[in-house]
Amino acid sequence: MRAVAICGSPRKGGNTEILLKRCLAVLEARGVRGELIRLQGKEIKPCRACGVCEQKKDGKCHLKGDDFGAVFEKMLEADILVVGSPVYFGSATPQMMALLDRAGYVARFNGNCFSRKLGGLIVVARRAGQNFTYAQLLFWFMIMGMVVPGSSYWNIAFGRTVGEVNGDQEGLETVDHFAENLAWLAEKIHGRKRARSREP
Repeated sequence: MRAVAICGSPRKGGNTEILLKRCLAVLEARGVRGELIRLQGKEIKPCRACGVCEQKKDGKCHLKGDDFGAVFEKMLEADILVVGSPVYFGSATPQMMALLDRAGYVARFNGNCFSRKLGGLIVVARRAGQNFTYAQLLFWFMIMGMVVPGSSYWNIAFGRTVGEVNGDQEGLETVDHFAENLAWLAEKIHGRKRARSREP
């Protein structure tokens, strides 16, 4: 089992990254290997709606010259995909949405390759906008046919300056519960798969 967490913040080591690392730590304690991918320092161009991925159906985005391909491959390899974003004027960061838009188009036109993967999202803001951004990102998981477990609350937290999110105890507990539910669900699904593979 392998999890990939993608941080959409342009700030390295910020509040979004802190929560994603916390999520990965809970998963690793339950036996799920994890990897953090930062979009910070990477270039992800927006989708041009060229339609080549639909025409060729080769599992690739044909917009060249950026870091999309390498990140997309990591997304495909993962059993569990978690994305995190700070709130920028009431929505996810442009880097995150550029990644998800392009990944979504390629996936939809190539056998819905994210369908039935496990995943979810984490959102951080200084004061407001978490719920709108949470819904925005959740819509992507839903249209991809992915399985998203719940938690004790929506996976949102409060923080502006680096590390401030560590003072949001309910937010931290919500992320922990979400990660525990992800691990539990993964164990149920993959345990059943292993049992079926041993059937005569």
